[in-house]
Amino acid sequence: MTTTLSRPMDRRVIAGVCAGLAARYGWKPGTVRLLFVLSCLLPGPQFVVYLALWIMMPARAY
Repeated sequence: MTTTLSRPMDRRVIAGVCAGLAARYGWKPGTVRLLFVLSCLLPGPQFVVYLALWIMMPARAY
């Protein structure tokens, strides 16, 4: 579990947002990705939040 919120360069699928969230909170990246996809079935700004996190989260080079 990392203490900062950043996007990893190695475990990313699209932008690394879900992998970064998973690393920050100690979850598996696949679980976070599944929860995100399922949340997209509900009405709300999920995709906009993902894009905002993609822009705001720094990429982790290590």
